[in-house]
Amino acid sequence: MTTERSFGGTGEASDAEEFDAFYAACAGRVVGHVYTLTGNRTEAEDAVAEAFTRAWQRWPAVREADSPEAWVRRVASRIAVSSWRKAFNRVRAHRRAAVDISVPGLTEDHVALLQALQQLSAAERRAVVLHHLNDLSVADVAAEMGKPVGTVKTYLARGRRAMAGMLTEAPQEEASHG
Repeated sequence: MTTERSFGGTGEASDAEEFDAFYAACAGRVVGHVYTLTGNRTEAEDAVAEAFTRAWQRWPAVREADSPEAWVRRVASRIAVSSWRKAFNRVRAHRRAAVDISVPGLTEDHVALLQALQQLSAAERRAVVLHHLNDLSVADVAAEMGKPVGTVKTYLARGRRAMAGMLTEAPQEEASHG
């Protein structure tokens, strides 16, 4: 992963230009990250918009962070999780009612992956997404999560083990039925 400190104050660009460049460089990745955590693109976009608003309000401090993108990603994740917790019962009811609805543009594998991720604990899901989908090292995941490396390794091992069972179940059932 490349360093993100290139947005530090050089005096060459105004704060607004610097922030705009930062936003353009990483907004898509952050939306993708939060979408993977939540499974809902609209919620992800809303959380990321709020996170970037907060980053702009604190831009002098955020730009000096070791990783401004990680700062925004962490804030957006927290916003999304908070929103998700508030809406949990609505989402669960919607899922029961919408079991047979197919989502255009998604493959069966993509849906299965998102469903498997949703079955993990929030910490396991976050570790798996950061490490396997965002290509962060275990050390970087530990730093972003504020957890010891050993704890992150445990989250990753548990998450992979749980997902392996969930993602290999359907083909085994189909094979056993003929």
